[in-house]
Amino acid sequence: MTTPPQGNPFAQGQNPYAQGQPPQGQAPYPQQPGQPGFPPQGGAPYAPVPPEQPRRKISFKTIKNVLIGVGVVTAIVVGVISSLNDPDQAKVGDCLKSASSSSSSDEMEIVDCTSSEAEAKVLKKVDGTFTSFTAETECRKVSGATSFYAQTGDGDNFVLCLSDV
Repeated sequence: MTTPPQGNPFAQGQNPYAQGQPPQGQAPYPQQPGQPGFPPQGGAPYAPVPPEQPRRKISFKTIKNVLIGVGVVTAIVVGVISSLNDPDQAKVGDCLKSASSSSSSDEMEIVDCTSSEAEAKVLKKVDGTFTSFTAETECRKVSGATSFYAQTGDGDNFVLCLSDV
């Protein structure tokens, strides 16, 4: 016959089911790096973490460069859009109007032929450099032409033979 164990089996430090207690003063489980507790002997296993770098502030120079870039792009877009109505883009069948209300202006721009602003219709476009006399002579050969528009100078040189709308 056996005798039951004496004392309280749930008392601290006593475990009737434990098979090999660690020596006095050591933790029952091995210490793992990064866990709270006592640091391992021999110094820290990891290098210290450097402080976070301060965020870069937007400088005046950056803002200036962005605004200049936006201005250049805007100027290019406006230039392209405004040149779409220039007479050098006119084709046979397009209608034109005076670009300015003053009668001394010889600039024309393309408009819709159903518009009340339409003043002339392009009957023929001839590329080349023309004087006023040679442009008029060229457009007299076109049936129905009542006037002309000649553009000379740097870039495209041409004459448009026009009829009234």
